Amino acid sequence: MMINSIGFVGTGAITEAMVRGLLAAPAYASEIHVSPRSAHIAATLAQEFSAVRIAGNNQTVVDRSDMVFLAIRPQIAEEVVRALSFRTGQVVVSLVAATERQALLDWIGADVHLVQAIPLPFVAQRQGVTAILPPDAAVAALFDTLGTAVQCQSKKEYDLLAAASAMMSTYFGIMETVAVWLEKSGLERPKANAYIAPLFASLAQKANSPGTEPFSALSREFATKGGLNEQVLSDVDKKGGLAALTAALDGVLARIEGRGS
Repeated sequence: MMINSIGFVGTGAITEAMVRGLLAAPAYASEIHVSPRSAHIAATLAQEFSAVRIAGNNQTVVDRSDMVFLAIRPQIAEEVVRALSFRTGQVVVSLVAATERQALLDWIGADVHLVQAIPLPFVAQRQGVTAILPPDAAVAALFDTLGTAVQCQSKKEYDLLAAASAMMSTYFGIMETVAVWLEKSGLERPKANAYIAPLFASLAQKANSPGTEPFSALSREFATKGGLNEQVLSDVDKKGGLAALTAALDGVLARIEGRGS
C-alpha cells in the first residue's frame, strides 16, 4: 500500500529517519512534504529523494498532505500547532512527546483523526518498533513498513511503552561500561568494541526470534549454574542494580504521566 502524500511539520532527526525509511525501496509515499525549518536536513532529503518537497511554510505541509506528522518539540508544540488550519477528517499523527491527547486536539481545533506515536531512530532502516494510540489500521500499516507497530488499547499501555523506550541510553551505557572496563583491564578499545557490539546484537536477535522463550527463561538459560553469567547477574542484583533500574522506570513513568518533576 502506498500513501499519496505525507507531510512533516518539523524537520528534525526523527523526521529524517522516517523519510529515509518511507522512501527506501519500495517507497511508501509518492510525495513527502517537509517543513523549511532545519534547512540543512530538509535540503539534504530533497537532494537525495525526488519525492521530497520542501514546503514554503508549515501550513503548506498540512494543505498538501493526506497524513500529517507533527514532529516538533513539546516546548514549542502549542504555538506551532495553534497557528495551523487542519481539514475535517484529516489524519494527524502526533510525535510530540509527553503531551496529552486532549491538549493536542484543543490546539488543532478541528475534527481530525488524531493518532499518537513514538517512532525510534531505527525506522530509517525499517527496523524500528513504534507504539501508537489509539489502534489505527492505516497508521499501523505505515509503521509496520518501518519495522513493527504496537497498537496500544489505552493511554496506560502507551505511557508504559514510552517509559520502556527511555532504556535506549542505558543500554548503550552498559555497553560503554563493559568496554571501558575491558580497556582498563588491558584490552585495546577497538577490540573491546568489536566484541561487545556483536555480542549485544546477538542477544537482542535471540530475544526477538519467533517463538522464543520468555526473557526470564532466556536469563536462566544463559546463567549456567555456578557459571560466570550467574555470578554477574547475582552480584548486580545484590548490589541493587536491578532494583535501581525498576526505580528509574517508575520515575520516568511518573514524569510521563505528569506525576513527577
